[in-house]
Amino acid sequence: MVLDQSSKNRFLRLLKAETLSKLEKNLSVCKLARDDDMFQHVIQIDYIYFPITSIIAVINHLDDGTAPEVATIGNDGIVGIEALIGTKSQTRKYIVQSAGTAYKIPADLIRKIFDEDAEFRDKLLRYINTLFAQAAQLAVCNRFHNIDQQLCRFLLTSIDRWDSHRISLTHQRVATLLGVRRPSVSEASAKLARAGHIHYHRGCVTILNKTGLQQQACECYLVIKKEINALLNY
Repeated sequence: MVLDQSSKNRFLRLLKAETLSKLEKNLSVCKLARDDDMFQHVIQIDYIYFPITSIIAVINHLDDGTAPEVATIGNDGIVGIEALIGTKSQTRKYIVQSAGTAYKIPADLIRKIFDEDAEFRDKLLRYINTLFAQAAQLAVCNRFHNIDQQLCRFLLTSIDRWDSHRISLTHQRVATLLGVRRPSVSEASAKLARAGHIHYHRGCVTILNKTGLQQQACECYLVIKKEINALLNY
């Protein structure tokens, strides 16, 4: 593993060389397939992931079968932080929203470095705080903002964690993550397409005008973006 490769995950980019060298010896690159439930068949989380080109939707399953998104993790973060307490949530799942790659590392090593390295511990706790902030903001967004605003926010937060303006997304997938009906997403997408902001074709969304999306998105997009940028020192 080459140190420069770590820059593909922006959280790893924050770490000092000494900490990164401890991680680097045990990092491996793995592929994540779309729709994978990352921890479905494990009792406890044995590996932690640092996404490179993949996007992970953090969802909460409800008794009625719905599974709204509560956070999004891409090349700005970490998947599997529950491993720090040696367990996993019974309701929260990590579903691969966009296929790609990630660094994989044993959770035991992360726990060891977390205990021994104060700087790493501080950055990881700050990252956990950004996830809490994101989840809280999405709760507000889903309650008070309309589907047009939510869709713009969703698309923007996705491409911020992606190396391309073209994302593989179906209307049904977006509807599930937003906790709304599919026809509502189709109608909102059609409006954005007519305005020239996006192009949708066969399950792929291409962002044509990011500024236009930002103008139509609710305040939640910038609130979430500022939280993440504060952590990443942007």
